[in-house]
Amino acid sequence: MTNELNTNEARMKKKNENNLARKNVHRTQRKNTNINKEEQNELKDTKKTRVSKINDEKEILESTKQRKGRENRNISNTSETRARKNEIKKVKTNKRELDFSFKKSRLKIAPLGGLGEIGKNITIFEYEDEIVVVDCGLEFPEDDMLGVDLVIPDVTYLIKNKDRVKGIVITHGHEDHIGAIPYILKQINLPIYATKLTIELIKNKLEEHHLLNSTKLHVVEAGKTVNFGKIKAEFIRSSHSIPDAVMIAMHTPVGVVLHTGDFKVDYTPIDDKIMDLGRIAELGNNGILALLSDSTNSEKKGFTMSESSIGDVFDRLFQGNKKRIVVATFASNVHRVQQIVNSAVKYGRKIAVCGRSMINMIDAARRLGYIEVPDNVFIDIDMIKNYTDDQLVIITTGSQGETMSALTRMANGEHKKVTLTPNDMVIISATPIPGNEKGVSRVINELMKSGVEVIYSSLEAIHVSGHACQEEQKLILALAKPKYFIPVHGEYRQLKAHMETAKQMGIEQENIFILENGKVLELNENEAKFNGTIQSGKILVDGLGVGDVGNIVLRDRQHLSQDGLIVIVMTMDSNTGEVISGPDVVSRGFVYVRESENLMDEVKQVISEEVRKCEENSIRDWSTIKSNIKDTLRDYIFKKTKRNPMILPIIMEV
Repeated sequence: MTNELNTNEARMKKKNENNLARKNVHRTQRKNTNINKEEQNELKDTKKTRVSKINDEKEILESTKQRKGRENRNISNTSETRARKNEIKKVKTNKRELDFSFKKSRLKIAPLGGLGEIGKNITIFEYEDEIVVVDCGLEFPEDDMLGVDLVIPDVTYLIKNKDRVKGIVITHGHEDHIGAIPYILKQINLPIYATKLTIELIKNKLEEHHLLNSTKLHVVEAGKTVNFGKIKAEFIRSSHSIPDAVMIAMHTPVGVVLHTGDFKVDYTPIDDKIMDLGRIAELGNNGILALLSDSTNSEKKGFTMSESSIGDVFDRLFQGNKKRIVVATFASNVHRVQQIVNSAVKYGRKIAVCGRSMINMIDAARRLGYIEVPDNVFIDIDMIKNYTDDQLVIITTGSQGETMSALTRMANGEHKKVTLTPNDMVIISATPIPGNEKGVSRVINELMKSGVEVIYSSLEAIHVSGHACQEEQKLILALAKPKYFIPVHGEYRQLKAHMETAKQMGIEQENIFILENGKVLELNENEAKFNGTIQSGKILVDGLGVGDVGNIVLRDRQHLSQDGLIVIVMTMDSNTGEVISGPDVVSRGFVYVRESENLMDEVKQVISEEVRKCEENSIRDWSTIKSNIKDTLRDYIFKKTKRNPMILPIIMEV
């Protein structure tokens, strides 16, 4: 009996304790509800007020813990308390994001060449500690760059940051995109990533410069991606006037940036490999942050004709033609060569090749399967004498009127193995690059003087461009749907025209950026802005010298080419300053001495008089004497001739 009473008492005691605990829980929940309401109101305040009240809440919580003791410890893990702690934590996190969002990394895009000019294309993409380079081309010298062979970009920035540069990605194998590689690799050794034909052309260049064994070359197929770390470069099949051209999609932490390289939209390409428009559209649907697009033909309306249209023109010119046919085109235009081959085979002609670059290109293309030709169609140039004119086609370089090209030497009657006659037809299957118009015109005139029939772009549709016109540019813009647009590859007027096309496609003016060489564009998913410049410019290559010809040397060359040179030679006593012999005057490019003896005598008198004045004034410093002679003689010659030759005094002392 006693045990039963004890048991009942225990049950009643436990029940009372449970009831008390429930009351405490409800009381605490009401308090927590009030606290949550307060916190919701606090979140509507300013950042400073929110943080202050969160601290107050911490004090309230701490005080509540101390006051309630064990009761609070029992309910510390309830859902209401956890929600309240999470809310406080969220406010702290928001504050941290507000304070430090400006430190978020941005992608930097900076062209070192190719903007405001045709050629020398090179662009760097930089994100944090990684730099990836797209293309590395050269530029042919302008008319005022006397004696200069090539122009390459200034890559000082890459050299200074060589530890961060991961590699060079190449879009295609044209000189304005790969030509500078050997010169750059001598300064900074980098791995190169490109498609099969492009790598083969780069190999030829590296071998000439003895760099092949020390350079890492990686063949990348269209559709594949190279992982550099934070930056990934995706190769997308494109169309151009050379096979294996690709676009590059840079996948970065801030978004995808699409670089088109040089392109045209050719729906009937010679190799049946149509541009991967589907992948461009897929990237566009997923979101492309920025588009860098070829602007070469941005001023031309409509579409660029398909390369396959040229085949019909060749067939018509070959059919029934009894003349020997000589075709000049770009060595890199492998598809054009294939069409020449097709017409030659169709009408039973053998093919001979002239020009070192053309021979190398065709050999590489045949070896890799980019040119298909039956056996025994190609013959050595020395064998052409064994065939009649109507059995021959000669493929040659020189479509741009280059001084030392095979076609120019043929036109001038200087080629050792090919002599042109009125029974020859020359087809120039190219249009002059801006600046080459005079050279091409001169070659055409010389050919016609020899009685040769000449077919060129003004007479026949014998050439199509490898660059997109406005409607093709619109197509890429429509598929890519970029947030930001950057026209590249062209002079300013072409970049400006491409900008207007982009505006027609709905891209806002503030989201279009026309860059300059060396100008840095920083961007992320939220904004894009210019941020300073990096070193860029032109490095001149003259023979074996790289960069040793600068503005001063070019100025002197221009001076010499325009006004000529006068050299003054005399011998003086080092002690007395007395003239022992001379002055003798030598003229080059100024006047013909034998026909200007009076002028030469007057020049000598002026020099002698100036030396006498120096002697009277006790001037013994040779540099001062030379300077005085130059100043006096320059003024005299200009008054007499209105010319300003370079004057070079030489004083020998005894």
